[in-house]
Amino acid sequence: MTDHYIGLVGLRGFEKRYPRELSGGMRQRVSIARALAVNPSILLMDEPFASLDIQTREFMQDELLKIWQRERKTVIFVTHSIDEAIKLSDRVAIMTPRPGHIEEIKTVDSARPRDMTQPAMVQLAAEVKRWLRQQLFESTPA
Repeated sequence: MTDHYIGLVGLRGFEKRYPRELSGGMRQRVSIARALAVNPSILLMDEPFASLDIQTREFMQDELLKIWQRERKTVIFVTHSIDEAIKLSDRVAIMTPRPGHIEEIKTVDSARPRDMTQPAMVQLAAEVKRWLRQQLFESTPA
């Protein structure tokens, strides 16, 4: 069973390595494999790629999409990156500032893989950013 998940996250050949011998992206893949190994119906990922450099982060986003396509698990993905949320999600829940609660849910109606430079993606990101700026200005005391 572990062999399946090692292959799924692209770490075949690294099974005997210690964590200190793995890159940040590889450690993230180990975390994903461990989470999937218990066969959850829902996978909660809280800022999993935040500490990665941009190239590794984008690679891991693509890898996560491949894993999702094979495993078909529900993934709740928490991120502060609007582009990352739109690229990875079918629905983006937008939260209010403190106290945080879901204020709005935007549906992403675009086929994968998503090109974040396409007009529909740029427009959706701009809408979310406008909404967040408005919330920030409304919650800031004068």
